[in-house]
Amino acid sequence: MSTLTPTPTPILPVQKQSHAGVTILAVAAIVALLYFGRVFFITMVVAITIAFLLDPLLTPFLKLRMPRAVASFIVCSVALLVLYLLGLGLYTQFSGFVQELPTFSQRMNELVDNVAARVDEVEKRTYQVVIPKRFQEAPPQPGIPAPDTARRKRGSKAAEVPVPASPAQIPEVRIHTEPTPLLTYLYGYIRSFYDVLLMASFVPFLVYFMLSWRDHIRRSFLYLFSGSERQVVGKSWQGVADMVRAYVIGNFILGLMLATISSSFFFSIRLPYWPLVGPLSGFLSLVPYVGLPLAMIPALAAGLIVYDQPAIYVMIAVVVAVLHLVAMNLLYPKVVGSRVHLNPLVVTVALMFWGTIWGGIGLLLAIPITAGIKAVCDNVTSLHGYGRLLGD
Repeated sequence: MSTLTPTPTPILPVQKQSHAGVTILAVAAIVALLYFGRVFFITMVVAITIAFLLDPLLTPFLKLRMPRAVASFIVCSVALLVLYLLGLGLYTQFSGFVQELPTFSQRMNELVDNVAARVDEVEKRTYQVVIPKRFQEAPPQPGIPAPDTARRKRGSKAAEVPVPASPAQIPEVRIHTEPTPLLTYLYGYIRSFYDVLLMASFVPFLVYFMLSWRDHIRRSFLYLFSGSERQVVGKSWQGVADMVRAYVIGNFILGLMLATISSSFFFSIRLPYWPLVGPLSGFLSLVPYVGLPLAMIPALAAGLIVYDQPAIYVMIAVVVAVLHLVAMNLLYPKVVGSRVHLNPLVVTVALMFWGTIWGGIGLLLAIPITAGIKAVCDNVTSLHGYGRLLGD
């Protein structure tokens, strides 16, 4: 007896179009959800990232047979204390910089006046070189009064205008202006700021519960899958965690190196507030695509307080640019890029996408989020093609 093999059912073009339409609608819904719920999702991503970073610090306490909840509380408390001391030091430097703002504004006004005077001088010289002399001082034509004569005539006519004898003759004019929506604007601004602060206040609690309940959450999450899928999900979980740690720690090490070198250079040239300007310039230099101008702004702004020579500003800009180029072209691929494995085109598109949806914080989270998606694609067999598309 011959066995009949079932023939596969062909997929009709109408079904393909319906699947494509459902996929487009699903992607649009996800993008809309990420945009309108950006405060919630940013808070969750930041909390998950911090939890992945702090999780290895629990190992020494767990080896001492300390309960995981107690170890998580100690690690979170130490992390908050370090952040508080770091913020206190930065606040002390920043408060001193704020006191110098009158001097800074005065120097800025002087600089703007000097630049405007030089621009006017260049315009006059250009006018004298380009325009022939016979057109620069044209003689008055008959019937057309000279500018001074016309100005005097206008002044004499203005003097002959009769003045009302009494205020009663002046008609009363009432202008009804529309009320400015100041309260509405302030309410909207405070409301958005309040939402950010509210979500940020949940981060320490989220991190603590993610650390203390990590084993329970991981087991419960893996139980949602069965068979070989559970193993794949476990590898994806570990891959995302390793990638996040490698990316954040690599950026921190590189930023610390730049901050140390920048602070040493700023200290050598006696730049004001170098303990604040050095770390800011070093870590801002790591921001993708806009790191170089961002790294120059704090140093140049601090230099306006004391420096008068343009050469010192050129030297500061050159040193910051050299540090940025060396870090991003030589050190970054070895310290960070070798563990992320994203091609430049994907990085650029990811920065555009997450920057459009989440703003400035999206530029900082774009690469770790995209690298996390790639880590999942690398561990799921059906998504290997997407992983190769994202990879280098």
